[in-house]
Amino acid sequence: MASFFSDDSPTNLSEFTVSELSGSIKRTIETAFDHVRVRGEISGYRGQHSSGHAYFALKDDKSRIDAVIWKGSFSKLKYRPEEGMEVIATGRITTFPGSSKYQIVIEQMEPAGAGALMALIEERKRRFTAEGLFDPARKQLLPFMPKVIGVVTSPTGAVIRDILHRIADRFPVHVLVWPVKVQGEGSGDEVAQAIHGFNALEAGGSIPRPDVLIVARGGGSLEDLWSFNDEAVVRAAAASTIPLISAVGHETDWTLIDYAADVRAPTPTGAAEMAVPVKADLQAQIAGLAARLSGAVSRQMEQRRQNTRALVRALPSLDQLLALPRRRFDEAASGLGRGLELNTMSKRRLFERASAKLSPDMLARRLVERRQRVNERSALAERIIERLLERHKTRLGRLEGTLVTLPARLQAQVERAGDRLESLSRRADSAVGNDVRRLRSVVSAHDRMLQSLSYKNVLMRGYAVIRDEHDRPVSRANSLSGPQAIAIEFADGRVAAVVGDDAVPPPAPAKPAAPTKAAKKAEPPAGQGSLF
Repeated sequence: MASFFSDDSPTNLSEFTVSELSGSIKRTIETAFDHVRVRGEISGYRGQHSSGHAYFALKDDKSRIDAVIWKGSFSKLKYRPEEGMEVIATGRITTFPGSSKYQIVIEQMEPAGAGALMALIEERKRRFTAEGLFDPARKQLLPFMPKVIGVVTSPTGAVIRDILHRIADRFPVHVLVWPVKVQGEGSGDEVAQAIHGFNALEAGGSIPRPDVLIVARGGGSLEDLWSFNDEAVVRAAAASTIPLISAVGHETDWTLIDYAADVRAPTPTGAAEMAVPVKADLQAQIAGLAARLSGAVSRQMEQRRQNTRALVRALPSLDQLLALPRRRFDEAASGLGRGLELNTMSKRRLFERASAKLSPDMLARRLVERRQRVNERSALAERIIERLLERHKTRLGRLEGTLVTLPARLQAQVERAGDRLESLSRRADSAVGNDVRRLRSVVSAHDRMLQSLSYKNVLMRGYAVIRDEHDRPVSRANSLSGPQAIAIEFADGRVAAVVGDDAVPPPAPAKPAAPTKAAKKAEPPAGQGSLF
């Protein structure tokens, strides 16, 4: 069976080369869009190229188009393009056959207001600043020599390799990588969760807790770096208890996480250099300090040794030190015998002078005086004791009289209290009886008022109350319609009845007889009517 797609199958389609097709598309687009005005936001602008041309993109919230301003047109522009500026560009659409892309060649450009994305960034920046998320007082100092470094970035990009290479060159430490997306939908949430995840690690756990964090990404356009302007990322960076270094984009790229981080690095490589010192430099510095310390110790010991020798030379000899004390000792030893003799003679004279004042008669007089004084003091003490005893006897007599009359006084007080209690009881009974009679009269008055206002008194005069099937009083005849059960209440009971169209009409009322005086007297006054 022949193949349907055989090489010799006939066809009426023209055959083009790639260049011919690309050229035809280029001519078609340039003919259809030879002069257009486009409004959009400048994105990816990095200034003029070395050739003098400027390459960037125009975008809105859904699409983007590459743009170029040739060197000749760039010098004629009244307003220089800036990143995030919303502009109205006038030019033509063309294609670049070498890569199958189309772009707008801008000839004129004028500003149309701040870009939507830049305006959103500025609004978030003002709000976060008002909340204090960018306050310098919140920022933490980086540790000088961290043991563990946490890196939040893409595991497949060149950024992580640059960071690991730089850390290995400077000071090899343990590096933990939390892989995340750094561009596209959901990347902001992943970065925020990574920062929270590192902060949730406990010190001493199975996974070591980092001493410093690095959030890194390579350069790109505003749209590529938009994830790092996300509110969740900014709040996670501001709330991090671990010092955080922001290394997003190149040195000219700024995102909101740069303001919330503790330190901003111009590049990911710069972040690695900020995180760790150079180990070789530290070793050289330590070696230099050790050499300086050893030299300083040696110099100080030699100086102390020289000072000690100088002090030894300045000290006198042992004979010179003991010569003066030895002379004083010899002089004291030679005058010791004479001093003992003089001291003995002086003490003897004092003893003789004191003994001359002592005699038996004087001692006897002093004994008699002291004995007389003791007798006087003992007689005075006896008289004081007798007076105290008399005073206490008198007081005890008064207390004994008081105790004898105490039961009679208590009995009198008890009798007076009983009389008073009996009087109060009689007064209470009288007051309660008066209150009961008063309340009974009030209740009787209220009962009479209720009886006078009760509708049953009206029923006693020949009236009746009509109630519907729900036992509610009926006040008007037109409220009863159709066959309906009713109850007629008289003074002595109720009677059931039915109201309907076929009910027997009531008999004509008889001519009333002339009322008697008693009837006229019992008849209610005009205008009173029935209570119901």
